Amino acid sequence: MDGGEEVEVGGRRRRQVGAALLGLALLTCSCTGAGPRGAASSAATTAAAAGAGATGPGGPGWSGWRSCAGTELASLLCGSLVVPLDHDHPADPAGQAGRTLTLEVAEGGDRSADRTLLFLTGGPGQPGVPFAPRIIASLGEIAQHHRVVLVDQRGTGANALVCPLLQEQVGYADLEVPTDQAVTECGSAIGADAAHYGTTDTVADLEQLRAAIGVDRWSIDGVSYGTYVAQRYAAAHQAHVDRLVLDSVVPVDAFSGTNVESFPDVAAVLRDVCAAEHCAGDPAQDLSTVVARYRLGPALLDVVSLMSVVDPDFTGLLAALHAAAAGEPEALRTLVHHWQDASAGPADQLSQGLHASTLCLDLDFPWGGADAAPASRAQAADRAVARLSSSQLFPFDAQTARGNGELRTCELWPKVADPQPASLELRGVRALLLHGSRDLSTPLAWAHRAQADLPGSRLVVVPGAGHGVQTRGPASARAVVADFLG
Repeated sequence: MDGGEEVEVGGRRRRQVGAALLGLALLTCSCTGAGPRGAASSAATTAAAAGAGATGPGGPGWSGWRSCAGTELASLLCGSLVVPLDHDHPADPAGQAGRTLTLEVAEGGDRSADRTLLFLTGGPGQPGVPFAPRIIASLGEIAQHHRVVLVDQRGTGANALVCPLLQEQVGYADLEVPTDQAVTECGSAIGADAAHYGTTDTVADLEQLRAAIGVDRWSIDGVSYGTYVAQRYAAAHQAHVDRLVLDSVVPVDAFSGTNVESFPDVAAVLRDVCAAEHCAGDPAQDLSTVVARYRLGPALLDVVSLMSVVDPDFTGLLAALHAAAAGEPEALRTLVHHWQDASAGPADQLSQGLHASTLCLDLDFPWGGADAAPASRAQAADRAVARLSSSQLFPFDAQTARGNGELRTCELWPKVADPQPASLELRGVRALLLHGSRDLSTPLAWAHRAQADLPGSRLVVVPGAGHGVQTRGPASARAVVADFLG
């Protein structure tokens, strides 16, 4: 991999399934602070309403550090940063202050340390500040040697984009298929502002934050979508990046929209679980049979992705697949309904309005980006799926590729301007990549692609672990990170 190294570290632990644990990639931490606002009102505020004139150690827009409100954040310092809604056009033609957003920020760890670690949560749509105590505690010795900073990225947390129907239908899931009405209502509510909820503006926010808190160079530790933001930031501002830790990697240039790159991993992971548990039959073939017979492909793709986050032992799934393949689908339908119900959650913990806005700007779809004519999208998607072979689709089918929740959502998303990054060049960045061998949310193919984009990087595969290795995997994985960061 262009001078890279791939190694494995040992260790795994079993997990129990349940709605309480499906606080999911959200680290099961309850949010504090104000409740979420509606999509139309939270998309932006005026500079005056956001307090853009506030000053602090970092200059205009930065509040300075203060004690955090609420007992859960009592050990941290908090601040707020006012950023332009549109970094390319921060002021209107009349020269008045443009519309702004306020981002909440938290600081912990060793606040006197001369090294700073920015920790980026995932989603997209997940805030950082509410989860800061849990994340900082999970970092262990890393937090003892670093000033650790977390931020509610734009459109998340207390200022989340809220689309009630879409949130109700999808919750914390990535790939659940919403109704057309839920998507179109959300897109209409956010409107043209959706063009400013992609990673391009988030990267500009982070650079403004770096300057505001007085850091010249920082290391960035990202999980899931946070790895994508970290890479995009490093490409734009490499001089300010020391090291990258990319946990459950989303590469900057390897999306398909159909999700077929994850299909081989589903077969391989289910077979690995079967071998460990001495299950009956071939679970990949059982899945293929069930998908063809009951047309459950999109739902099962969503479920295996969810389970790889919370329950990488896939409790009950293999037996249910085997029974369904034999003509008894009741247990499988119950399991699917359980996981779909358990993935419900509010926008201030994972905003589906932000999730849709960002993915539809950042992902590579058969029709292009969010600026493609809506009338052209369905035909382009049909053509792309028709070109896929049966081997590419196994153990799913064309319906799964064509009808997964991400592709369907962005097919219906309104046409908006689609800003492109100035650079995706990542040579010269020191990076450690982590991947759980049972992660089906971010497939191993993505980790390999990201490693190729980062010459000299190291990829560590953790056997038996799922998505989010640092917070859910074995202590040995965190030790690797601590050694890398120094």
